[in-house]
Amino acid sequence: MLKLKSQAQPSFSLSPEMLQRVLEHAKPLGHHENAANLNLGFGFMYYGLVRMLRPQHVVVIGSGFGFSVACLSLGLRDNGAGSLSFVDPSYSLLKQGPLNTVGGVSHWDDPAQVREHFRRFGIERIVTHFKLTSEEFFASYTDRGLPQIDLAFIDGNHSYAAVRHDFLATLRHTHRNSYMLLHDTNIYVRELLRHAGVKRWLKRVARAEEHFEVIDFPFSSGVALVRVLQDGPWEERR
Repeated sequence: MLKLKSQAQPSFSLSPEMLQRVLEHAKPLGHHENAANLNLGFGFMYYGLVRMLRPQHVVVIGSGFGFSVACLSLGLRDNGAGSLSFVDPSYSLLKQGPLNTVGGVSHWDDPAQVREHFRRFGIERIVTHFKLTSEEFFASYTDRGLPQIDLAFIDGNHSYAAVRHDFLATLRHTHRNSYMLLHDTNIYVRELLRHAGVKRWLKRVARAEEHFEVIDFPFSSGVALVRVLQDGPWEERR
């Protein structure tokens, strides 16, 4: 008689209590959520992508209160494998100004408080916070011995130049069939005022059909999903 290998106890974190906790403490901003009926909006997609893709290393660039970090990390926890690198310099709108952050409140200043924040979701052992700019983080990526990126979430400085940098810097550490999420693709007023450039950058990426597949969800602040089709560098065409 064939003896089946024992499996870990299955886990599913998205109980009503956890949904309430995420909505209350991770404070989604522009993720098509509805707290009245415990709807995480895009958060369900973030969680579902992790469960489906089973990434070993996820990178999140920027988050006001950790909504994307929580949803992605809960997927890693329920998969029973994987880690998340969270990159945020903890800027404040009052200190660094609107050109560097639009919703920042220095939420990530104190390492002990950061750990306690993620502990309430049971993901404190999964998340490593890097209190760095994305430029500083990627400049030391190899020295830190970090693995390739299977899934990334880009939600830092929304200027065209910053989004371009974060995308290309992330791309250098991805591989074929890595995925990248870009938040705030649907903030038209800021795009018109040239205070944001996520949509403009996404249009450039979408033209490189041999390298990327792109789908945009234009609800609330919008989010786009980009699939990397090839290993190696991408030569950006002007």
